[in-house]
Formats: sequence, structure tokens, C-alpha cells
Amino acid sequence: MTLTALIIDDEQLAREELKYLLDQVGGVDVLAQGANGIEAVDLIEELHPDLVFLDVQMPGLDGFAVIEKLVARRAKAVEEGAPQAQSAPPQVVLPQIVFATAYDQYAVRAFEVNAVDYLLKPFDRARVEQAVERARGRLAGTNSGSLPESQIESLLRLLNRPQGVPQPAKLIVQAQSRLLLIDQADICFAAIDGGVIRVVTQSFEGCSKCRTLEELLDLLDPALFWRAHRGFVVNINHIREVVPWFKSSYQLRMNDKKQTEIPVSRAQTRRLRELFNL
Repeated sequence: MTLTALIIDDEQLAREELKYLLDQVGGVDVLAQGANGIEAVDLIEELHPDLVFLDVQMPGLDGFAVIEKLVARRAKAVEEGAPQAQSAPPQVVLPQIVFATAYDQYAVRAFEVNAVDYLLKPFDRARVEQAVERARGRLAGTNSGSLPESQIESLLRLLNRPQGVPQPAKLIVQAQSRLLLIDQADICFAAIDGGVIRVVTQSFEGCSKCRTLEELLDLLDPALFWRAHRGFVVNINHIREVVPWFKSSYQLRMNDKKQTEIPVSRAQTRRLRELFNL
């Protein structure tokens, strides 16, 4: 079964990369591409694709606002439509959504709103193929793209609610046999190596009990901490220097004792430029 799809992303290179990978995977007909959330809503309503690859942070409407607007529109259309039999309660039908973004902190929320998958940039062919197969599996099920009326209001509440819970002001870090409470503001960066998360401050370093950087990020203030690379989370207030590197890439020199240099991944280069107006 060939799936029809849209690609919505404000970065042309990201759209082209995803289109190229989908062509390699096969079985997906990309009907159109859009550069912002407003275009996304219009294209979805016009073309009714099976699958939408949707960026999170975009001009106009972000990815979650796109879903909110679609749900609200289609819920209204269902209410205004002809009465349905009691055995067939009203349904709001949405395309399958795959979030495709450089920011991993939205993953939990994406699955809360019933996304098929969550792809991180730079895209990997195997992960793109896996996302397509997941969408294909859902579409093969009965009413796989529909939301019962009983779920519409709860989904809208999820989309509108303030996200996350207050982060603790302090974190526990193990240094040798001691468990130390440290202020988040004192953390320079955290790095994962061999499954162990190392937390570095200006005066010492220790290990976190968290199993993944995603788990650690859930405890950290998103206004201060940024995942500059898959293996590193940095406190933007402890970046000492931004060092231009090869092929328009950058490294960050931190203000810990060793002045550690941390790479910025290609997917996060745009975020770096936004942070420091490069």
C-alpha cells in the first residue's frame, strides 16, 4: 500500500533530506511540502494525506498547535454534521503524525497526542523506514486514524495545558562515596559515556543516578540547559567561548577547570545561532 504524505518543516534542507530518504524507503507518495504551521493546516485539509512529517518549532503555528487546530476544526465539523447512529459514535479523523525535529524534549508530549513516531535530526534512513512501517501498521487497523468523541476534549486539554512540572532547584550527584546536593545553576555540563552520566561543575565532577540524558533533562531547567549534542547537555550560562570548527560547525569551550570543548551537532547549529545571534 502506497501512503500519501506531507512534509512540513521551516528548513528547506531538512525537507529535502527527508524527501530523499522517503524516496529511498519507497511506498510513500509525498503530495506536497510546507514551511510553517499555517501551511500545514491548509495542506492537510486540502489533500487529506495518510501521513504527515511535522516539525515542532515553526513560524505561525508550532507542530502541537497544528494538531490542536485540526482537532478543533474537525470536532466542530462532526458536531455540525448529520446525526450518526448510536452504534457509531462521532469520530474525528486525523492523519498519522510523525514529529521530525531537532529537539528531543518534546518526545513525551508527542506520544501523549498519539503521534506515530518521533524522529530526531539528522534523519536516519532506518528510523524513517521504521516510522513509515508504524504508520502503515496503524492505518491497517480499524479506525486507526480516528479519535472517538470521548477523547476529543481530553486531547485538547493535553494540547493546551502548561507543560512539565517545576524542576527541583537542586540535584543529587554522587562523588566517590558521597551524595551531594548541588544547585542546577552550578552545573557546567553533563555528558554520557558508556551508559554513565557525568555531571561537571566548576569545582568538582560526579555521576548522576539518571539512566539517560533525556531523564536528566526532565529534571533540569529548560531555560538554562540545552542538548548541544546527543552526548552532551550544557548550561548556556557556563559557555565560555563559541569556537568555529570545520565545515561551518562549532565547538563550545566551557568554563569548567579543564575548559572542556564540546561539539555542537549539525542539527543543533541553528539553535546555537539563535541563542547567540551568530
